[in-house]
Amino acid sequence: MRLGARGAIGIAVSALLLWYALKGIDVAQVVTALRGSNVLLWALCTIASQLIFPLRARRWRTILDPVAPRLPFGPLWRATAIGMMGNNVLPARAGELVRVFVLCRERRDVPWSAALGSLAVDRVLDALCVVILLVVAMLAPDFPAGFAIAGTPVRSTAFVMAGVVAVAFGGLFAVATWPHPMEALVVRITTAVLPRFSHRIGALVHSVAAGLSVVREPSRFLAAFAWAMAHWLMNGLAFWLGFRAVGVVAPFTAALFVQAIIVIGVSVPSSPGFVGVFETMAKLALPVYGVSQAQAVTWAIGFHVLSYIPITVIGAWYFLRMGLHLGDIEAAKAVEAKRITGEHEVVP
Repeated sequence: MRLGARGAIGIAVSALLLWYALKGIDVAQVVTALRGSNVLLWALCTIASQLIFPLRARRWRTILDPVAPRLPFGPLWRATAIGMMGNNVLPARAGELVRVFVLCRERRDVPWSAALGSLAVDRVLDALCVVILLVVAMLAPDFPAGFAIAGTPVRSTAFVMAGVVAVAFGGLFAVATWPHPMEALVVRITTAVLPRFSHRIGALVHSVAAGLSVVREPSRFLAAFAWAMAHWLMNGLAFWLGFRAVGVVAPFTAALFVQAIIVIGVSVPSSPGFVGVFETMAKLALPVYGVSQAQAVTWAIGFHVLSYIPITVIGAWYFLRMGLHLGDIEAAKAVEAKRITGEHEVVP
């Protein structure tokens, strides 16, 4: 795959942030700390960090059920594993498109546009869960007293974020419940503000609404939300076990706080696998709980490596076993480009 301008910028950002993460850190001390860390706790941490992927695949099944009922777990798991591998080795988070491509290739009964729309639900649920858990962490009694964000007390910030979550829920239901009026409203606004992009944005809202069909049934939405929450609680557990492995003494809510800061951080362009971004966010977040920057970076490097390797190897194994090639991914990108410009759907 071609690197492209976005990929080049991402690599440059990652290099800069990796330099910042290691600035002032004794690398030899980090290596020594990792060698002396608790192997058993690292093993448990690694297992927990990998369990989030089958949880994500199971959640995807619930989201897709209205358009492709009772999908078997196998294709969803393989597509998820390959997609996560793609995020770890390909630029511009191409893994998200890869997992849609793999699922639609293996399961012809899954509509391409609906599968793409389901990713929007995935991301919205992820954002909601991460922000909810961040609010919980900031309102917890064990959150460091006196800590403020941009001069604003944490409690006030937490309440504002809770309001954002409520608005996000409202927007989610609005698009799902009234897809055509919402699409028309978005097109009307973009026509007035960004006329050149009104058609593309309208098509995007249309496909997102198709994926959001899951929330039209409250029980299914709650099930998808529960799977998403299980995913992020498991990820928080993996973080916390990693803390303990390197001797970081911090409450479980600290893992939820650090998790959210890292999720926010990796939203910026970066290299595949979020190298540098992950370590920098950990260096900024863990000291809030009195952890030294050296310990924070030690944990970040250890966790990043141990969580990166297994799913990358598993995804690569499935990728090769299914006879896939990078050219297939380029073809899928072309299909997505046609869909965005409003051309007829083509099944990859």
